[in-house]
Amino acid sequence: MGGPDPGGATPLTAPLRRGLRPVTEQTRVTTAELFFDVVFVFAFIQVTTLMTGGTNELGVLHGLLVLTMLWWSWSLFAWLGNRVRANYGCVRLVLLATVPVMFVLAVNTREAFRDAPGGGPYTPTVFVATFFVLRLFYLALRLYASTPLRARDAVALTVPMLLAVGLLLIAARLPGSGLDDATVRWGQVALWVLAIGVDYGAALALPVPERAIFSARHWTERHSLIIIVALGEVLVSIGIAGADIPNSRGLIEASALAVVVAAALEWIYLDLSALVGEHALRDADQHGRVGLARDAYSYLHLPMIAGIILLAAGLKHVPALVGAAPAHHRGDPLDAFGRYAMYGGVALYLLAHAMFQLRLNRLVLPVVWPRLVAVLVLLVMVPLTARISALAALGWLAVICTVTAVTEFVVSRGPRHHLRNALNEE
Repeated sequence: MGGPDPGGATPLTAPLRRGLRPVTEQTRVTTAELFFDVVFVFAFIQVTTLMTGGTNELGVLHGLLVLTMLWWSWSLFAWLGNRVRANYGCVRLVLLATVPVMFVLAVNTREAFRDAPGGGPYTPTVFVATFFVLRLFYLALRLYASTPLRARDAVALTVPMLLAVGLLLIAARLPGSGLDDATVRWGQVALWVLAIGVDYGAALALPVPERAIFSARHWTERHSLIIIVALGEVLVSIGIAGADIPNSRGLIEASALAVVVAAALEWIYLDLSALVGEHALRDADQHGRVGLARDAYSYLHLPMIAGIILLAAGLKHVPALVGAAPAHHRGDPLDAFGRYAMYGGVALYLLAHAMFQLRLNRLVLPVVWPRLVAVLVLLVMVPLTARISALAALGWLAVICTVTAVTEFVVSRGPRHHLRNALNEE
């Protein structure tokens, strides 16, 4: 079976080169990996800014495309970190060296498709070049962490990356090609979609069976932490949007409600989903582990992250509306973008959670139905929130998220207790 880490040594038995230490079942996330993930706080902020800039539809599409490529890069390093210890020897040095590269990539995220007014003439090309350097760091470390590769393994590692980077480079050069704006805009989108298809599709079309999840605990913990990083962007977005607005009761209430929403979404993931995922990976054989890790984590965590980023983009519209409202008035309604981003983002997050649970095939009935009901309620609420204030819309969102978390907590108390005891005993 394939995954976002094509190519590799025989699982659990192949000797490692000098300067490498293997990951064991008890390995936890290292400080080097945490430092690498911190950069994604800024990257998520930049993606949110990209979504809210320019025309809403195209901005959202651009943001989702960039997020998809960033997520794939993160996933590659997550697979690598589950093979060799990230806080030891050359792995730590290379991982730390990728941090400034990742930061430069995040800095250029807003100009991934077109130069900003007053900016440099080749910013999209700089973005692609930095992305290429990041992938080269991964490739070098991945090759060093593997036993000598067969020809097909080398092809699986290098060719999809080169094709994807080549497509992105063509997209970066389209704005200066003399084509009309519409052709440039949608040509770039098409090229990005092709690049993403090459990267993600290679994981399925070029399967290599010599891959393993060496530590279920490390794998699930790493993904739990990146979910927390993304949820932090929810708080950062409303904080930044309200930074230049005079303090008011409405702004305080909006900030508090945003925290409630983020806390409820965090609870839904960490209270049960993370436990179920770790337990499922521990129970599976190596073949099953790779499939679960690829599908439930590398693939299905992307829409979770995308939903959180959409929520953050919608929340950026709230402070200006509640801050400008008179004391006796609750503020104007959100525009269509704000409503769809806020409610649609949470709906996408919960739908991805339901699909995650179905892929794990654990606790499907007690967990999936509250999430699917919440998704339906959220979608029904989108047109209704056009008639209420932005603060009220955020309030209803907080209520729906909280009720979903509480319902899931109540209906799954027994299985949760069993899972925690089982994991503590192992």
